[in-house]
Amino acid sequence: MSEVKDDQYWMKVALAFADKAEAENEIPVGAVVVKDGEMIAAGWNRSITCHDPSAHAEMMAIREAGKVVENYRLIDCTLYVTLEPCPMCAGLLVHSRLSRVVFGASDAKTGAAGSIMNLLQHEKLNHQLEVTSGVLGETCGEKLSAFFKRRRQEIKAAKKLKNGST
Repeated sequence: MSEVKDDQYWMKVALAFADKAEAENEIPVGAVVVKDGEMIAAGWNRSITCHDPSAHAEMMAIREAGKVVENYRLIDCTLYVTLEPCPMCAGLLVHSRLSRVVFGASDAKTGAAGSIMNLLQHEKLNHQLEVTSGVLGETCGEKLSAFFKRRRQEIKAAKKLKNGST
């Protein structure tokens, strides 16, 4: 009997890739592309490491998936990502013809899958995706919150050192 892997399972896999981003001092966002119940690609934020503002987790995973299937169209594929896609990534997802996107934490600042706009299901675009939100959303959100809290503390400590304060 084969194991059925559900949305929570794949989001946990995406969270493991978010850990890779965090280990590289990147914003901890991870993504995986699944086709026929198998992971075909993964990515994590690498914008700082790659000196590339487009190197978001979704971009990295979609680029790899296209190479794996040898096609820029990822029909019948699902993307799992720990943070709601931004407008740039949402455009990529529409053009890649993904069937479905599942995300964890909503993004009130740049979320383009329902938070500030919904590009993934915009009726004037030539492709719309099925969207599932909030899968392990609290866990994904806590990972991001902890990262940014730590980052702010590091910046504050560095400023104190620079100013000669203790």
